[in-house]
Amino acid sequence: MRKAYIPSVAELEAFTACARRGTTTMAADSLGLTQSAISRSLASLEDRLGVALFNRVRQRLVLSPAGHAFLDRAEELLAELDAAAMGVMAFGGRDAVLRMAVLPSFARIWLIPRLARFAQVAPEISLDLSARLLPVDFGREPFDLAIMRSRHDMPGVSTEPVIPETMVIVAAPTLLAGQDALSDADLLELPLLQQSTRPTLWLDWFRGSDTDPRRILRGARLDHFDMIVDAAIAGLGVGIVPEIVARPALERGALALAAPRRFETGEHYALILPEPALASPHVQRFRGWLLDEIRR
Repeated sequence: MRKAYIPSVAELEAFTACARRGTTTMAADSLGLTQSAISRSLASLEDRLGVALFNRVRQRLVLSPAGHAFLDRAEELLAELDAAAMGVMAFGGRDAVLRMAVLPSFARIWLIPRLARFAQVAPEISLDLSARLLPVDFGREPFDLAIMRSRHDMPGVSTEPVIPETMVIVAAPTLLAGQDALSDADLLELPLLQQSTRPTLWLDWFRGSDTDPRRILRGARLDHFDMIVDAAIAGLGVGIVPEIVARPALERGALALAAPRRFETGEHYALILPEPALASPHVQRFRGWLLDEIRR
């Protein structure tokens, strides 16, 4: 049974529109309703809550202290309803929506270019991708799976390493000036592009040398590996990135390997599944497709 004090959607929309516009007439115009309909909804809401949400000042509506306290929550509720409705609409006649959180660079450079093949083998599944850098709390966020670094697992999930993280040093061919490879001393003469969420990567590369860390950590800082790749292509410096992220640019000649050695970070790109997803046929179908793509 609906509780009498719970506002209707129409009342919340009327309230937030009046708060934004300042008059019932302008609120009505913004919602495509009549001024009398807005006035009725506003009066009904104030009566339902037992407080005045506005003070009437010179034919304008000014939020009362109670109105100020209620406005943010009312807007959040309407936004959540809107998001929920669009989430359901995303099914679009299909059997399922697969919601996944994916590392931004991996999604942009490796996963998304291959998803058309998944759509061919599983046309009944719609995809909902979100870029995430931090671990996913499956108990609070409605994701079916995540593709993250293996260190991003959490209790209550299944973590399956799928691709080892191998780092390579890349630069625009013009920056290399015809050299096939640079020594560590040569690298230190060039700007070293820094990944702000993985700030120790260059330190790891030069570990064991007696190089001053201040020389190693200079250079432009960027958030994502795909930004490092783009900056390296633009000739802004030398990047240290996962080989799987660099490979497309290397294959088309936009980047070249600037050093012959690679190093393994000891981590993997991993498929992370919450326990309920293990029994989902749609999740298992995506898992099978993903492993097939990796084997390619």
